[in-house]
Amino acid sequence: MPNFDELVKGHFLTLGLTGNTENNFLFYIMDNNKQISYEVKLTVPFHDLDPMHIVWHGNYLKYFDIARFGLFSSAGIDLYEFYKKTNYLFPLTKTSTKHIIPLQYNDAFTCKATVIEAQIKIVIDFEIRRLDGGDICTKGRGEQVAVKYPEMEIMFEIPGEIRKALGF
Repeated sequence: MPNFDELVKGHFLTLGLTGNTENNFLFYIMDNNKQISYEVKLTVPFHDLDPMHIVWHGNYLKYFDIARFGLFSSAGIDLYEFYKKTNYLFPLTKTSTKHIIPLQYNDAFTCKATVIEAQIKIVIDFEIRRLDGGDICTKGRGEQVAVKYPEMEIMFEIPGEIRKALGF
């Protein structure tokens, strides 16, 4: 039987707490090499620019959303249909963006969305790269939780159907 070091060699792992059974905590290890990703190719339109002729910072969240919904769709998830069926909403609770190189008018780029976690909350990392040269322009992250409507009760676990579709 291989030891722990042999099992994890060459893999990025996430160690997480999943529950408590009579004071014995259960941990899960997820192999992050098998993450679900989605990539979309876009071009910067003129109306996305600010007065300095670079993409206005708020538009990067729009690009992230395009990739996020593409990722959900490619995994067979329609959040609106899921809401109609279950009354679960999935609001964003946290976003972060690191601007590295600004995008400019007519730049062709890819926006990649990668699922990092989908147990307690959905965590998606984003990366924007110029097609010409492959430079990383922007990195970001978004976090979503499950909320039961109309009670607006935050659920402390992502529903199983969504977890499974996202590879968790």
